[in-house]
Amino acid sequence: MTKSETMAAAGAPGLLAADTAHAPQTAASRTVTRVDLAEAVYRSVGLSRKESALLVQAVLDELADALIKGEPVKLSSFGRFAVREKPERVGRNPKTGISVPITQRRVLSFKPSSVLKARINGQTVTEDDTED
Repeated sequence: MTKSETMAAAGAPGLLAADTAHAPQTAASRTVTRVDLAEAVYRSVGLSRKESALLVQAVLDELADALIKGEPVKLSSFGRFAVREKPERVGRNPKTGISVPITQRRVLSFKPSSVLKARINGQTVTEDDTED
């Protein structure tokens, strides 16, 4: 069963990036790209391809801008993106055992919603589960 068939059978709403004009690939080697998202918007919403690409870019820019500011981004029924501060620490090169300083940095974390987790595992999602 293909990804599209699985999502349709589960009654999963949303864009199906797998329904693109690209050559078929196995699920393990398939990466959804910005072009795939724009194509899905084009097919679902009916905007032109250029407008669809601009819409996808605008959404991604908004997400990135919020994350750069340090604001968490929550997408209902999908998950939560957040930027965390990691302090400076001392690490070790496992091959040589030499201590190496690891600088302070910001990292992006993602926590999937319970709805997304259920969909990934092929479980049915009820209306009560969409509160994430």
